[in-house]
Amino acid sequence: MKYRDGNGKFIEINTKQDRFLARMYGKKSGRAVIRVLAARPVTGACRVFMNSPLSKPMIKRFVRKNQIDMSAYVPCKYRSYNAFFMRQIKPDQREISPDPNSLISPCDSKVSVYPIKENTHFTIKHTPYTVASLLRDEELAKKFAGGYCVVLRLTVDNYHRYAYAVSGQKSQQKYIKGIFHTVNPVANDYVPIYKENCREFCVIDSETFGTVVQMEVGALMVGRIVNYQQGSCDVVRGTEKGRFEFGGSTVVLLLEPGRVEIRQDLLQNTQDGYETLIRMGEVLGRTAAIDLGCETAPPVL
Repeated sequence: MKYRDGNGKFIEINTKQDRFLARMYGKKSGRAVIRVLAARPVTGACRVFMNSPLSKPMIKRFVRKNQIDMSAYVPCKYRSYNAFFMRQIKPDQREISPDPNSLISPCDSKVSVYPIKENTHFTIKHTPYTVASLLRDEELAKKFAGGYCVVLRLTVDNYHRYAYAVSGQKSQQKYIKGIFHTVNPVANDYVPIYKENCREFCVIDSETFGTVVQMEVGALMVGRIVNYQQGSCDVVRGTEKGRFEFGGSTVVLLLEPGRVEIRQDLLQNTQDGYETLIRMGEVLGRTAAIDLGCETAPPVL
């Protein structure tokens, strides 16, 4: 996988998992096996194991392999690997941008930004999508024609809790049943993962940013998306919205046209084929009337 950090530094990581998934999705027989692994019963069985004490020995190996700094997290005696996976970070470890005109990243992730065409089509890794296929709501989809789709992809080494990206009036959560493909970019070359995967979203009416959709997408071996507030309510940017259980996963933001100026480095990196490493609370963009210069990562001109 190819990444750039907030300073434009190039990072390339090709893990065993990346190579394995490339082989599996690259062959018809491999994709057939993945279909079985992505099915809900298999994911459910995996979830039972990950929630059991039998999974505890995996924790030390994972921490060592991924060089996780456990001093950054709230101390806890984890009874299962899943309890560890959903670990809570200390509040001082993630700084939420204090600028109320900034759109913040709701999670630690690898981010890409895709323009939505006037017919609500957009493309991720050569795979075409429509906003309507993502939301299963034709009328709501029309609001985002000409806007942006922000894809924030979490890998297993990321912090797997997420916050609200904007403040405003939140709708009831909408759940769309699906299966659990990996969200590794290699899979998107072969299957339309964001149309097939299990997902849940809400609509936030924001005075600053207009109508914003925040969607959580489950992935391979993620048996559950946990959103704390299911009904309509007022929400505040930076407040924890929910968490993912074990596995990779994704948060998607849909933005109306003319409401947000996305950081230029994020747009350029996406165009160049790179994801950008970002942390929860960092600036993704600002309201269209606000100068986009930011301390965390100046825009690429």
